[in-house]
Order: sequence, then C-alpha cells, then structure tokens
Amino acid sequence: MKNDSLKGQHRINEQIRAKEVRIVGDEVEPKVYPIGQALRLAEEHEADLVEISPNAQPPVCRIIDYSKFLYQLKKRQKEQKAKQVKVNVKEIRFGPQTDDHDYNFKLKHAKGFLEDGDKVKAYVFFKGRSILFKEQGEVLLLRFANDLEDYAKVDQMPVLEGKRMTIQLSPKKVAAPKKNVAPKPAEDAPKAVSAETEE
Repeated sequence: MKNDSLKGQHRINEQIRAKEVRIVGDEVEPKVYPIGQALRLAEEHEADLVEISPNAQPPVCRIIDYSKFLYQLKKRQKEQKAKQVKVNVKEIRFGPQTDDHDYNFKLKHAKGFLEDGDKVKAYVFFKGRSILFKEQGEVLLLRFANDLEDYAKVDQMPVLEGKRMTIQLSPKKVAAPKKNVAPKPAEDAPKAVSAETEE
C-alpha cells in the first residue's frame, strides 16, 4: 500500500494514551472530551479517532476514516512536491574553435532549454595543446552569454576548471522575450470627422 510510509506516524483509537483529547473537525462540537467519550463518538460516526497534534495539551484529535486521512496527507505532500520546481541543468559543449554553423545549432538548443525553465551550463573543452586557445574559449562563452541575454542571466562568468572553461546561465523570469516592434509611422489618413459635423 502506498500510504505505508505515513502509517504509524499517528496514534489512532485505543493507541491514544491521553486521558482526554481535544476534538476538531466536521460534524463534531470542537471541545475537550474524556478519551472514552471521544472513542464512542468516533464509533458513532463509523470512523477513527486520529491524534493529529500529540504534543498539544491536551492532544488534538480528529474523527475521520484513517485511510481517508492518510490519502489526504499523501495528496497534500504530492501537491507540495509539485510546487517545488525542479531545475535541470543542461550542458552544452563547445570546442575552442567551434564553427558558426555548430555554434548557432547549440545556441538554438540553449534557447529552447532556457524557455523550458532549465539552467544552461556551457563549456569549452580543451584537448592537449588546445589549452593555448583559452582566450578564444572565453570569448566564445561571453559571445554565447551575450547572444542569450534576452533569455538568460549569467550566474557565473567563464571559469577555467582543469581542461574545461565553464559559464552558467539561468532563465530569466519572463517566459519569452518581448519583441521590440517599431510603431508604424502614422499615415496622413483622411480624418473621420468632417468639417460639416462641427457646429
């Protein structure tokens, strides 16, 4: 059963050790009841007495079907998890002498990742003697960040780590950049209001 991880976290019915409990919930007058009366009330409702705040004085209980209670808890946890946005980091690899065609292809991918809300980690990998071109690698990464300025903000400027020079970008909050549409020049259109209407 999926709810097993939550089972055992709450005392129910006869497991509740307090002499009296405060009952909250629907169809029950919220007040403090002796444990015997609280259990009888739960029985009358064909439900369970579930201890939801064991550390309160007296402990707080609800009269609810325990499996329904677990289901609601599970659902709430799921909703909270869904609200925690997972941020993926997509890596894009360049060589120190990447040609324009390859660069533009990778730039297009990066835009897609950023529009989906992913972070982008771009790096230039230097093999052997190509480390001599590290300035070229830095220029490439800065050009990459500049070409993506409508989509991303730079988290980390180019850093050389071993044989890799890395730059990290995060998506901007706005989903898509606003296109700057130049206002059309007003044409000398005939005015709608004719002179005769004016008195």
